[in-house]
Amino acid sequence: MTGTLILVRHGESDWNLKNLFTGWRNPDLTEKGIAEAIATGQTLKAAGIVPDLFYTSALRRAQRTLDLMLDEMGIVNVTIVRHQALNERDYGDLSGLNKDDARAKWGEEQVHIWRRSYDVAPPGGESLKDTAARTLPYYEAEILPELGRGKTVLVAAHGNSLRAMVMAIEGLSPEQIVKREIGTGEPIVYRIKAVGTIEATVKL
Repeated sequence: MTGTLILVRHGESDWNLKNLFTGWRNPDLTEKGIAEAIATGQTLKAAGIVPDLFYTSALRRAQRTLDLMLDEMGIVNVTIVRHQALNERDYGDLSGLNKDDARAKWGEEQVHIWRRSYDVAPPGGESLKDTAARTLPYYEAEILPELGRGKTVLVAAHGNSLRAMVMAIEGLSPEQIVKREIGTGEPIVYRIKAVGTIEATVKL
């Protein structure tokens, strides 16, 4: 049995626009972010993709992205599972800071290490490795079994929680995944075998 997994990073948020570290803080979407979510819904509808199950994080920007996509796809009266295991990486003491201000305070090199290393966490926050440690068990326990039953699953989440899933699905190394960019509102679609391996990556 092969299922279909659609991963979507939320549309642009207010804090993305302002160049702030966001993490578990809870800004809403910008007008551009709203447009990105609507466009993704249109893309999925045009491709004839009809999800059976819907997952998102505990944060507003991902939830609203999913709601806008579902509206555009004409999908109503469905159960949406919201769970903090799918939340963005927690940036700890960096949360709410402008990235340029953070560089001025801690230095360009240190901020780059916090942002782009796999296993070095910012003060009070999570590394990508830490994010994967909470996201992947949830994916493996809740989402992968549904894919094994042949379901089509839509996940609206965040750059780093989705990176953790992409790393596992594509078998990427820590060095490879930290270089992987996941754009706002851009769907990634996989055909997943019951054992969790890729049958195909679908281009929309």
